[in-house]
Amino acid sequence: MTLVSATPERKIEVRPLTRDNHGAAAAETPTETVFELTNFSAWYGTFRAVKDIDLEIAARRITSIIGPSGTGKSTLLRALNRMNDLIEGAHVTGRAAYHGVDLYAREVDAVEVRRRIGMVFQKPNPFPKSIYENVAFGPRVGGVKKKQQLNDIVEESLRRSALWDEVKDKLHSLGTSLSGGQQQRLCIARAIAVEPDVILMDEPCSALDPIATLRIEELMWELKQNYTIVIVTHNMQQAARASDETVFLTMGEDGAGYLVEKGPTAKIFTDPNNKLTENYVSGRFG
Repeated sequence: MTLVSATPERKIEVRPLTRDNHGAAAAETPTETVFELTNFSAWYGTFRAVKDIDLEIAARRITSIIGPSGTGKSTLLRALNRMNDLIEGAHVTGRAAYHGVDLYAREVDAVEVRRRIGMVFQKPNPFPKSIYENVAFGPRVGGVKKKQQLNDIVEESLRRSALWDEVKDKLHSLGTSLSGGQQQRLCIARAIAVEPDVILMDEPCSALDPIATLRIEELMWELKQNYTIVIVTHNMQQAARASDETVFLTMGEDGAGYLVEKGPTAKIFTDPNNKLTENYVSGRFG
């Protein structure tokens, strides 16, 4: 698997995601680094939204990004799969590496980046198609044509997103007919149907009720056995419950977000190194 377009003389190889005979990702060492950001900044025109980020994100972990509004959390998340490229004037400086490959190198194919690094958005956004077609869409675009293979992918993806038992008898109903929590799990199924390595989640529970929120959090813990998950959340309780690692951003005097502290979630919430972190997680500001 590569992240490059057709330029054979300049080909960067990315270590393929190893899978066992059942399609589940094989176990990786806990210390493997998926993302490594070095002096990384993201810009919209002349405005720097996040600045000078040095950050490593490990495989098979749930990493929460927290911080006050306007500190560039979503910008940082979207930079990890080049979604910001779709915004006019957006650009980056510094380095953002994925398995050692510079995501923003000229030869890297942004479409392939987004296939390997999937995204689930704040508001559930199923296509106005059937449940089946929502999940089958990505594999079809990727070249899967055989009906039985598509059937298997749809079932496996819905099982992994803990939705199969609820929808297996109505696969041809509209995805938009599902409840909000079910729609978000459908979007997760759609994301994993193309076998990504990473799932990015931008406040995936902000529009959901507490019961649906808890189900998504439980699902995240199940999915991290096979995927690296990075989530932006404003919900401190959710970050504390659902993540292994927490990244805290705040805003500098120039209006750009910057990284204050990153560490194991338990330490960030009970014994942070920085007073700014302590004040934020304790509710004293933000």
